[in-house]
Amino acid sequence: MFAIEITSATENPYIGILTYIIFPSILIFGIFVMVVGALFERRRRRRSDPGSIMAYPKLDLNDAQTRRSFMTFLVVTFFFVAASAFGSYRAFEYTESVPFCGQTCHTVMKPEFIAYQAGAHARVTCVQCHVGSGAGWYARSKLSGAYQLYSVAFNKYSRPISTPVHNLRPAPETCEQCHWPEKFFGAQMKVFNRYQNDEKNTLHQTRMLINVGGSSAGTGQATGIHWHVNPANEVSYISTDKQRQVIPWVQMKDRDGNITEFFDRSQQPSAEQIATAPRRTMDCVDCHNRPAHQYLPANIAVDQSLAAGALDQSLPFLKQKAVEVLNGSYETTPEALDAISANLNDYYRTSYPDVYSQKQPVIQTAVTEVQRIFQTYFFPEMKTNWQTHPNNAGHLNSQGCFRCHDGQHVSKTGKVITNDCNVCHTVIFDSKAPPEQNTQTGPFKHPVDLGSLAERSCSSCHKPDQPFKHPLNLGDISKFQCAACHKKPD
Repeated sequence: MFAIEITSATENPYIGILTYIIFPSILIFGIFVMVVGALFERRRRRRSDPGSIMAYPKLDLNDAQTRRSFMTFLVVTFFFVAASAFGSYRAFEYTESVPFCGQTCHTVMKPEFIAYQAGAHARVTCVQCHVGSGAGWYARSKLSGAYQLYSVAFNKYSRPISTPVHNLRPAPETCEQCHWPEKFFGAQMKVFNRYQNDEKNTLHQTRMLINVGGSSAGTGQATGIHWHVNPANEVSYISTDKQRQVIPWVQMKDRDGNITEFFDRSQQPSAEQIATAPRRTMDCVDCHNRPAHQYLPANIAVDQSLAAGALDQSLPFLKQKAVEVLNGSYETTPEALDAISANLNDYYRTSYPDVYSQKQPVIQTAVTEVQRIFQTYFFPEMKTNWQTHPNNAGHLNSQGCFRCHDGQHVSKTGKVITNDCNVCHTVIFDSKAPPEQNTQTGPFKHPVDLGSLAERSCSSCHKPDQPFKHPLNLGDISKFQCAACHKKPD
Protein backbone atom coordinates (compact mmCIF):
# COMPACT_ATOMS: atom_id res chain seq x y z
CA MET A 1 0.00 0.00 0.00
CA PHE A 2 2.97 2.34 0.62
CA ALA A 3 4.20 1.60 -2.91
CA ILE A 4 0.77 2.24 -4.45
CA GLU A 5 0.35 5.52 -2.55
CA ILE A 6 3.85 6.78 -3.34
CA THR A 7 3.75 5.91 -7.05
CA SER A 8 0.20 7.17 -7.63
CA ALA A 9 0.01 10.23 -9.88
CA THR A 10 -2.98 11.67 -7.97
CA GLU A 11 -4.00 11.57 -4.32
CA ASN A 12 -6.84 9.10 -3.83
CA PRO A 13 -8.77 9.55 -0.55
CA TYR A 14 -9.72 5.88 -0.36
CA ILE A 15 -6.14 4.61 -0.87
CA GLY A 16 -5.06 6.98 1.87
CA ILE A 17 -7.71 5.91 4.35
CA LEU A 18 -6.88 2.24 3.76
CA THR A 19 -3.10 2.73 3.94
CA TYR A 20 -2.88 5.05 6.91
CA ILE A 21 -6.01 4.43 8.97
CA ILE A 22 -7.86 1.15 8.36
CA PHE A 23 -4.96 -1.27 7.73
CA PRO A 24 -2.76 0.18 10.52
CA SER A 25 -5.75 -0.08 12.87
CA ILE A 26 -6.07 -3.78 12.02
CA LEU A 27 -2.31 -4.24 12.53
CA ILE A 28 -2.34 -2.49 15.91
CA PHE A 29 -5.39 -4.49 16.98
CA GLY A 30 -3.55 -7.69 15.97
CA ILE A 31 -0.48 -6.75 18.02
CA PHE A 32 -2.73 -5.90 20.96
CA VAL A 33 -4.42 -9.31 20.73
CA MET A 34 -0.99 -11.01 20.56
CA VAL A 35 0.24 -9.26 23.70
CA VAL A 36 -2.98 -9.90 25.61
CA GLY A 37 -2.98 -13.55 24.49
CA ALA A 38 0.64 -14.01 25.58
CA LEU A 39 -0.10 -12.52 29.00
CA PHE A 40 -3.12 -14.77 29.50
CA GLU A 41 -1.16 -17.84 28.38
CA ARG A 42 1.74 -16.93 30.70
CA ARG A 43 -0.64 -16.57 33.63
CA ARG A 44 -2.33 -19.89 32.77
CA ARG A 45 0.99 -21.75 32.64
CA ARG A 46 2.26 -20.21 35.89
CA ARG A 47 -0.93 -21.33 37.63
CA SER A 48 -0.70 -24.89 36.31
CA ASP A 49 3.06 -25.24 36.84
CA PRO A 50 4.56 -22.32 38.83
CA GLY A 51 8.14 -23.41 38.27
CA SER A 52 7.92 -23.68 34.48
CA ILE A 53 7.87 -19.94 33.70
CA MET A 54 10.73 -17.66 34.76
CA ALA A 55 10.04 -14.12 35.99
CA TYR A 56 12.04 -12.56 33.10
CA PRO A 57 13.10 -13.82 29.66
CA LYS A 58 16.53 -15.48 29.54
CA LEU A 59 18.86 -13.89 27.01
CA ASP A 60 22.24 -15.56 26.49
CA LEU A 61 24.13 -13.85 23.65
CA ASN A 62 26.92 -16.45 23.94
CA ASP A 63 24.58 -18.95 22.33
CA ALA A 64 24.81 -18.61 18.52
CA GLN A 65 21.16 -19.39 17.83
CA THR A 66 19.95 -16.99 20.53
CA ARG A 67 22.29 -14.32 19.20
CA ARG A 68 21.01 -14.73 15.62
CA SER A 69 17.40 -14.67 16.80
CA PHE A 70 18.01 -11.56 18.89
CA MET A 71 19.75 -9.71 16.02
CA THR A 72 16.95 -10.66 13.64
CA PHE A 73 14.46 -9.34 16.20
CA LEU A 74 16.37 -6.04 16.46
CA VAL A 75 16.56 -5.56 12.67
CA VAL A 76 12.88 -6.38 12.14
CA THR A 77 11.90 -4.13 15.06
CA PHE A 78 13.98 -1.28 13.65
CA PHE A 79 12.27 -1.48 10.26
CA PHE A 80 8.88 -1.89 11.89
CA VAL A 81 9.36 1.17 14.12
CA ALA A 82 10.69 3.20 11.19
CA ALA A 83 7.73 2.22 9.01
CA SER A 84 5.37 2.96 11.90
CA ALA A 85 6.92 6.40 12.42
CA PHE A 86 6.64 7.16 8.71
CA GLY A 87 3.11 5.81 8.59
CA SER A 88 2.08 7.78 11.69
CA TYR A 89 3.37 11.00 10.18
CA ARG A 90 1.66 10.24 6.87
CA ALA A 91 -1.54 9.38 8.75
CA PHE A 92 -1.40 12.77 10.47
CA GLU A 93 -0.61 14.48 7.16
CA TYR A 94 -3.37 12.58 5.40
CA THR A 95 -6.03 13.50 7.98
CA GLU A 96 -5.01 17.15 7.42
CA SER A 97 -5.38 16.90 3.62
CA VAL A 98 -8.15 18.30 1.45
CA PRO A 99 -9.06 14.88 -0.08
CA PHE A 100 -9.58 13.43 3.41
CA CYS A 101 -11.81 16.33 4.48
CA GLY A 102 -13.75 16.68 1.24
CA GLN A 103 -13.86 13.30 -0.47
CA THR A 104 -13.75 10.54 2.15
CA CYS A 105 -17.38 11.10 3.15
CA HIS A 106 -18.32 11.78 -0.46
CA THR A 107 -22.10 12.25 -0.27
CA VAL A 108 -22.10 14.30 2.92
CA MET A 109 -19.26 16.67 2.05
CA LYS A 110 -19.87 16.88 -1.70
CA PRO A 111 -21.58 20.33 -1.60
CA GLU A 112 -18.87 21.85 0.58
CA PHE A 113 -16.04 20.26 -1.41
CA ILE A 114 -17.29 21.30 -4.85
CA ALA A 115 -18.15 24.84 -3.74
CA TYR A 116 -14.70 25.04 -2.11
CA GLN A 117 -13.02 24.08 -5.41
CA ALA A 118 -14.97 26.81 -7.22
CA GLY A 119 -14.15 29.47 -4.63
CA ALA A 120 -11.35 31.95 -4.07
CA HIS A 121 -9.80 29.88 -1.25
CA ALA A 122 -9.37 26.67 -3.27
CA ARG A 123 -5.61 26.72 -2.61
CA VAL A 124 -6.08 27.09 1.14
CA THR A 125 -6.37 23.72 2.88
CA CYS A 126 -9.45 22.96 4.95
CA VAL A 127 -7.54 22.67 8.23
CA GLN A 128 -5.95 26.09 7.87
CA CYS A 129 -9.38 27.62 8.50
CA HIS A 130 -11.22 24.89 10.39
CA VAL A 131 -8.37 23.85 12.70
CA GLY A 132 -5.40 26.19 12.51
CA SER A 133 -2.10 25.62 14.29
CA GLY A 134 -1.52 24.16 17.73
CA ALA A 135 -2.18 20.83 19.43
CA GLY A 136 -5.22 22.04 21.36
CA TRP A 137 -7.38 22.81 18.34
CA TYR A 138 -6.06 19.71 16.56
CA ALA A 139 -7.35 17.57 19.46
CA ARG A 140 -10.69 19.40 19.40
CA SER A 141 -11.07 18.82 15.68
CA LYS A 142 -10.39 15.08 16.04
CA LEU A 143 -12.93 14.76 18.87
CA SER A 144 -15.47 16.62 16.74
CA GLY A 145 -14.53 14.39 13.80
CA ALA A 146 -15.26 11.27 15.86
CA TYR A 147 -18.87 12.39 16.31
CA GLN A 148 -19.09 13.29 12.61
CA LEU A 149 -17.85 9.79 11.74
CA TYR A 150 -20.59 8.34 13.94
CA SER A 151 -23.17 10.58 12.24
CA VAL A 152 -22.10 9.41 8.80
CA ALA A 153 -21.90 5.72 9.76
CA PHE A 154 -25.39 5.70 11.27
CA ASN A 155 -27.00 8.23 8.90
CA LYS A 156 -27.53 10.81 11.65
CA TYR A 157 -26.28 13.86 9.74
CA SER A 158 -28.58 16.72 8.80
CA ARG A 159 -29.55 17.64 5.25
CA PRO A 160 -28.31 20.25 4.57
CA ILE A 161 -25.27 20.37 6.83
CA SER A 162 -26.12 23.07 9.34
CA THR A 163 -24.17 26.33 9.40
CA PRO A 164 -22.53 28.34 10.81
CA VAL A 165 -20.01 26.14 12.60
CA HIS A 166 -20.55 27.28 16.18
CA ASN A 167 -17.27 25.86 17.49
CA LEU A 168 -15.18 27.38 14.69
CA ARG A 169 -11.83 28.78 15.76
CA PRO A 170 -11.89 32.61 16.16
CA ALA A 171 -11.12 34.50 12.96
CA PRO A 172 -8.09 36.40 14.40
CA GLU A 173 -6.37 33.01 14.77
CA THR A 174 -7.19 31.83 11.21
CA CYS A 175 -8.43 34.43 8.69
CA GLU A 176 -6.22 37.21 10.00
CA GLN A 177 -3.08 35.14 9.54
CA CYS A 178 -3.36 36.05 5.85
CA HIS A 179 -5.82 38.97 5.82
CA TRP A 180 -4.34 41.72 7.99
CA PRO A 181 -7.11 44.13 9.08
CA GLU A 182 -4.68 46.85 10.09
CA LYS A 183 -3.55 47.11 6.47
CA PHE A 184 -7.03 47.67 5.04
CA PHE A 185 -7.66 51.24 3.94
CA GLY A 186 -9.34 53.33 1.28
CA ALA A 187 -11.89 52.14 -1.25
CA GLN A 188 -11.85 49.36 -3.84
CA MET A 189 -13.46 49.40 -7.26
CA LYS A 190 -15.91 46.61 -7.98
CA VAL A 191 -17.76 46.04 -11.25
CA PHE A 192 -21.15 44.29 -11.29
CA ASN A 193 -22.24 42.84 -14.63
CA ARG A 194 -25.92 41.94 -14.56
CA TYR A 195 -27.82 40.69 -17.60
CA GLN A 196 -31.52 41.39 -18.01
CA ASN A 197 -34.27 38.88 -18.75
CA ASP A 198 -35.03 40.33 -22.18
CA GLU A 199 -34.55 38.77 -25.59
CA LYS A 200 -31.10 40.32 -26.06
CA ASN A 201 -29.85 39.49 -22.55
CA THR A 202 -28.97 43.18 -22.25
CA LEU A 203 -26.01 44.00 -20.04
CA HIS A 204 -26.58 46.29 -17.05
CA GLN A 205 -23.24 47.31 -15.60
CA THR A 206 -22.71 49.06 -12.28
CA ARG A 207 -19.37 50.24 -10.99
CA MET A 208 -19.02 50.92 -7.30
CA LEU A 209 -16.37 52.12 -4.92
CA ILE A 210 -16.60 49.79 -1.95
CA ASN A 211 -15.53 51.68 1.17
CA VAL A 212 -13.34 48.94 2.58
CA GLY A 213 -11.81 51.28 5.13
CA GLY A 214 -9.34 50.20 7.77
CA SER A 215 -8.85 49.52 11.44
CA SER A 216 -5.47 51.01 12.27
CA ALA A 217 -4.77 54.51 13.49
CA GLY A 218 -1.35 54.18 11.84
CA THR A 219 -2.91 54.23 8.36
CA GLY A 220 -5.51 56.87 9.07
CA GLN A 221 -8.88 57.14 10.71
CA ALA A 222 -10.68 53.85 11.18
CA THR A 223 -13.58 54.10 8.74
CA GLY A 224 -15.43 52.04 6.17
CA ILE A 225 -16.71 48.49 6.38
CA HIS A 226 -13.73 47.15 8.33
CA TRP A 227 -14.47 49.58 11.13
CA HIS A 228 -16.39 46.62 12.57
CA VAL A 229 -13.14 44.74 13.28
CA ASN A 230 -11.22 47.75 14.56
CA PRO A 231 -9.43 46.56 17.74
CA ALA A 232 -10.53 49.79 19.45
CA ASN A 233 -14.17 48.80 19.02
CA GLU A 234 -15.98 45.77 20.36
CA VAL A 235 -19.23 44.95 18.62
CA SER A 236 -21.29 42.13 20.10
CA TYR A 237 -24.78 40.87 19.39
CA ILE A 238 -27.35 38.20 20.11
CA SER A 239 -29.30 36.25 17.50
CA THR A 240 -32.55 34.36 17.86
CA ASP A 241 -31.84 31.75 15.17
CA LYS A 242 -29.03 29.26 14.60
CA GLN A 243 -27.95 30.86 11.32
CA ARG A 244 -27.47 34.29 12.95
CA GLN A 245 -29.85 35.96 10.51
CA VAL A 246 -32.18 37.57 13.07
CA ILE A 247 -30.33 40.02 15.33
CA PRO A 248 -32.61 41.93 17.73
CA TRP A 249 -29.85 43.40 19.98
CA VAL A 250 -26.43 44.92 19.28
CA GLN A 251 -23.92 46.40 21.68
CA MET A 252 -21.03 48.70 20.79
CA LYS A 253 -18.15 49.38 23.18
CA ASP A 254 -15.66 52.10 22.18
CA ARG A 255 -12.01 52.55 23.13
CA ASP A 256 -12.98 54.58 26.23
CA GLY A 257 -15.25 51.83 27.54
CA ASN A 258 -18.50 53.62 26.69
CA ILE A 259 -21.27 51.14 25.91
CA THR A 260 -24.22 51.77 23.58
CA GLU A 261 -27.01 49.22 23.19
CA PHE A 262 -29.22 49.08 20.11
CA PHE A 263 -32.61 47.35 20.11
CA ASP A 264 -34.65 46.28 17.09
CA ARG A 265 -37.83 48.28 17.61
CA SER A 266 -39.79 45.93 15.35
CA GLN A 267 -39.05 42.95 17.62
CA GLN A 268 -37.49 44.33 20.78
CA PRO A 269 -36.14 41.56 23.03
CA SER A 270 -36.98 41.44 26.71
CA ALA A 271 -34.42 42.09 29.43
CA GLU A 272 -34.51 38.39 30.31
CA GLN A 273 -33.76 37.38 26.72
CA ILE A 274 -30.79 39.76 26.59
CA ALA A 275 -29.46 38.48 29.90
CA THR A 276 -29.74 34.78 29.05
CA ALA A 277 -29.07 34.67 25.31
CA PRO A 278 -25.49 33.77 24.24
CA ARG A 279 -23.57 36.82 23.04
CA ARG A 280 -21.13 36.77 20.16
CA THR A 281 -18.31 39.23 19.56
CA MET A 282 -18.29 40.23 15.92
CA ASP A 283 -15.39 39.09 13.73
CA CYS A 284 -14.65 38.38 10.05
CA VAL A 285 -17.02 35.43 9.58
CA ASP A 286 -20.09 37.37 10.74
CA CYS A 287 -20.07 39.10 7.35
CA HIS A 288 -17.78 36.81 5.32
CA ASN A 289 -19.68 33.71 6.41
CA ARG A 290 -19.21 31.90 3.07
CA PRO A 291 -15.51 32.56 2.38
CA ALA A 292 -14.75 29.12 0.95
CA HIS A 293 -18.12 27.41 0.45
CA GLN A 294 -20.26 29.90 -1.43
CA TYR A 295 -23.39 28.73 -3.21
CA LEU A 296 -24.28 31.28 -5.88
CA PRO A 297 -27.91 32.02 -6.77
CA ALA A 298 -28.88 31.03 -10.29
CA ASN A 299 -29.08 34.61 -11.59
CA ILE A 300 -25.61 35.52 -10.29
CA ALA A 301 -24.00 32.32 -11.59
CA VAL A 302 -25.56 32.83 -15.04
CA ASP A 303 -24.41 36.47 -15.07
CA GLN A 304 -20.85 35.35 -14.38
CA SER A 305 -20.94 32.80 -17.19
CA LEU A 306 -22.34 35.38 -19.61
CA ALA A 307 -19.63 37.88 -18.61
CA ALA A 308 -16.93 35.21 -19.04
CA GLY A 309 -18.24 34.23 -22.49
CA ALA A 310 -19.10 30.70 -21.40
CA LEU A 311 -22.70 31.44 -22.37
CA ASP A 312 -23.43 33.11 -25.71
CA GLN A 313 -25.32 36.36 -25.19
CA SER A 314 -26.74 36.14 -28.73
CA LEU A 315 -29.07 33.26 -27.77
CA PRO A 316 -32.47 34.92 -27.20
CA PHE A 317 -33.78 34.91 -23.62
CA LEU A 318 -30.87 32.75 -22.51
CA LYS A 319 -30.56 34.49 -19.13
CA GLN A 320 -34.24 34.04 -18.34
CA LYS A 321 -34.44 30.39 -19.43
CA ALA A 322 -31.18 29.38 -17.78
CA VAL A 323 -32.28 30.83 -14.44
CA GLU A 324 -35.68 29.19 -14.83
CA VAL A 325 -34.31 25.67 -15.35
CA LEU A 326 -31.69 26.08 -12.60
CA ASN A 327 -34.39 27.03 -10.10
CA GLY A 328 -36.56 24.04 -10.93
CA SER A 329 -37.53 21.48 -8.30
CA TYR A 330 -35.48 18.29 -8.62
CA GLU A 331 -35.00 15.24 -6.41
CA THR A 332 -31.62 14.17 -7.79
CA THR A 333 -28.78 15.68 -9.79
CA PRO A 334 -29.18 13.30 -12.80
CA GLU A 335 -32.85 14.29 -12.98
CA ALA A 336 -31.86 17.97 -12.99
CA LEU A 337 -29.24 17.51 -15.72
CA ASP A 338 -31.72 15.70 -17.97
CA ALA A 339 -34.37 18.38 -17.36
CA ILE A 340 -31.93 21.21 -18.15
CA SER A 341 -30.97 19.62 -21.47
CA ALA A 342 -34.54 18.81 -22.44
CA ASN A 343 -36.02 22.19 -21.45
CA LEU A 344 -33.42 24.35 -23.17
CA ASN A 345 -33.46 22.30 -26.36
CA ASP A 346 -37.27 22.20 -26.43
CA TYR A 347 -37.51 25.95 -25.88
CA TYR A 348 -35.28 26.90 -28.82
CA ARG A 349 -36.71 24.13 -31.02
CA THR A 350 -40.26 25.42 -30.58
CA SER A 351 -39.80 29.17 -29.99
CA TYR A 352 -36.80 29.87 -32.23
CA PRO A 353 -36.56 27.08 -34.84
CA ASP A 354 -34.17 29.10 -37.05
CA VAL A 355 -31.81 29.70 -34.13
CA TYR A 356 -32.08 26.04 -33.15
CA SER A 357 -31.10 24.83 -36.62
CA GLN A 358 -28.33 27.40 -37.18
CA LYS A 359 -26.76 27.47 -33.70
CA GLN A 360 -26.99 23.89 -32.56
CA PRO A 361 -23.36 23.78 -31.24
CA VAL A 362 -23.90 27.07 -29.36
CA ILE A 363 -27.06 25.73 -27.73
CA GLN A 364 -25.32 22.51 -26.69
CA THR A 365 -22.47 24.56 -25.20
CA ALA A 366 -25.06 26.55 -23.27
CA VAL A 367 -26.68 23.33 -22.02
CA THR A 368 -23.31 22.02 -20.84
CA GLU A 369 -22.50 25.28 -19.05
CA VAL A 370 -25.88 25.48 -17.30
CA GLN A 371 -25.45 21.86 -16.21
CA ARG A 372 -22.01 22.76 -14.83
CA ILE A 373 -23.54 25.64 -12.86
CA PHE A 374 -26.13 23.31 -11.36
CA GLN A 375 -23.53 20.72 -10.35
CA THR A 376 -21.39 23.44 -8.75
CA TYR A 377 -24.01 25.27 -6.66
CA PHE A 378 -27.11 23.05 -6.36
CA PHE A 379 -27.21 19.73 -4.50
CA PRO A 380 -30.73 18.26 -4.23
CA GLU A 381 -29.56 15.05 -2.51
CA MET A 382 -28.25 17.14 0.39
CA LYS A 383 -30.98 19.81 0.06
CA THR A 384 -28.24 22.43 -0.30
CA ASN A 385 -28.24 25.67 -2.30
CA TRP A 386 -27.88 29.43 -1.81
CA GLN A 387 -31.16 29.65 0.12
CA THR A 388 -30.12 27.14 2.77
CA HIS A 389 -26.71 28.84 3.13
CA PRO A 390 -27.23 32.62 2.82
CA ASN A 391 -24.24 34.85 2.16
CA ASN A 392 -23.95 37.83 4.53
CA ALA A 393 -21.24 39.66 2.54
CA GLY A 394 -23.58 42.26 1.06
CA HIS A 395 -27.34 42.32 0.92
CA LEU A 396 -28.32 41.35 -2.62
CA ASN A 397 -29.85 37.90 -2.09
CA SER A 398 -30.09 37.77 1.71
CA GLN A 399 -30.38 40.18 4.62
CA GLY A 400 -26.62 40.38 5.10
CA CYS A 401 -25.75 43.92 6.24
CA PHE A 402 -29.41 44.72 6.84
CA ARG A 403 -29.50 42.32 9.77
CA CYS A 404 -28.25 45.31 11.76
CA HIS A 405 -28.14 48.22 9.28
CA ASP A 406 -31.89 48.28 8.65
CA GLY A 407 -32.75 51.61 10.29
CA GLN A 408 -34.70 49.76 12.97
CA HIS A 409 -31.96 49.26 15.58
CA VAL A 410 -32.23 52.20 17.96
CA SER A 411 -30.48 53.05 21.23
CA LYS A 412 -32.21 54.39 24.32
CA THR A 413 -30.93 57.87 23.44
CA GLY A 414 -32.40 57.71 19.94
CA LYS A 415 -29.21 56.88 18.06
CA VAL A 416 -29.89 54.66 15.05
CA ILE A 417 -27.60 52.15 13.30
CA THR A 418 -27.48 53.80 9.90
CA ASN A 419 -28.85 52.32 6.70
CA ASP A 420 -27.31 54.98 4.46
CA CYS A 421 -26.02 53.21 1.34
CA ASN A 422 -23.13 55.65 0.84
CA VAL A 423 -21.55 54.61 4.12
CA CYS A 424 -20.44 51.33 2.54
CA HIS A 425 -20.34 52.05 -1.19
CA THR A 426 -20.63 54.78 -3.78
CA VAL A 427 -22.02 54.20 -7.27
CA ILE A 428 -19.77 55.90 -9.82
CA PHE A 429 -21.23 54.40 -12.99
CA ASP A 430 -24.59 52.91 -13.90
CA SER A 431 -25.21 51.91 -17.50
CA LYS A 432 -28.94 52.55 -17.05
CA ALA A 433 -28.40 56.12 -15.85
CA PRO A 434 -28.21 59.13 -18.19
CA PRO A 435 -24.66 59.86 -19.44
CA GLU A 436 -24.45 63.14 -17.55
CA GLN A 437 -24.82 61.26 -14.25
CA ASN A 438 -21.85 58.99 -14.91
CA THR A 439 -18.14 59.58 -14.87
CA GLN A 440 -16.81 60.24 -18.35
CA THR A 441 -15.06 57.23 -19.83
CA GLY A 442 -12.76 56.81 -22.80
CA PRO A 443 -9.04 57.04 -23.64
CA PHE A 444 -6.81 58.74 -21.10
CA LYS A 445 -6.43 62.46 -21.73
CA HIS A 446 -3.47 64.27 -20.19
CA PRO A 447 -4.54 67.32 -18.13
CA VAL A 448 -1.95 69.42 -19.99
CA ASP A 449 -1.72 69.70 -23.79
CA LEU A 450 1.64 68.02 -24.50
CA GLY A 451 1.62 68.46 -28.27
CA SER A 452 4.12 66.13 -29.92
CA LEU A 453 5.40 65.02 -26.49
CA ALA A 454 2.15 63.13 -25.99
CA GLU A 455 3.62 60.25 -28.00
CA ARG A 456 6.29 59.63 -25.39
CA SER A 457 5.88 57.10 -22.61
CA CYS A 458 4.78 58.37 -19.19
CA SER A 459 8.06 57.31 -17.56
CA SER A 460 10.09 59.66 -19.78
CA CYS A 461 8.79 62.55 -17.65
CA HIS A 462 7.45 60.98 -14.48
CA LYS A 463 10.54 59.72 -12.62
CA PRO A 464 9.89 58.11 -9.22
CA ASP A 465 11.39 59.88 -6.21
CA GLN A 466 13.03 62.52 -8.40
CA PRO A 467 12.19 66.18 -9.04
CA PHE A 468 10.38 66.71 -12.30
CA LYS A 469 12.76 67.48 -15.17
CA HIS A 470 11.38 68.85 -18.42
CA PRO A 471 12.26 66.65 -21.39
CA LEU A 472 13.46 69.80 -23.24
CA ASN A 473 16.25 72.10 -22.09
CA LEU A 474 14.23 75.23 -21.27
CA GLY A 475 17.04 77.32 -19.83
CA ASP A 476 15.67 80.31 -17.91
CA ILE A 477 12.15 79.50 -19.03
CA SER A 478 12.18 76.50 -16.68
CA LYS A 479 11.40 78.93 -13.86
CA PHE A 480 8.03 79.70 -15.44
CA GLN A 481 4.85 77.85 -14.46
CA CYS A 482 3.76 75.02 -16.77
CA ALA A 483 0.63 76.92 -17.79
CA ALA A 484 2.72 79.73 -19.22
CA CYS A 485 3.50 77.49 -22.21
CA HIS A 486 0.96 74.69 -22.01
CA LYS A 487 -2.25 76.49 -22.88
CA LYS A 488 -5.46 74.56 -22.42
CA PRO A 489 -7.39 73.92 -25.66
CA ASP A 490 -10.00 76.57 -26.47
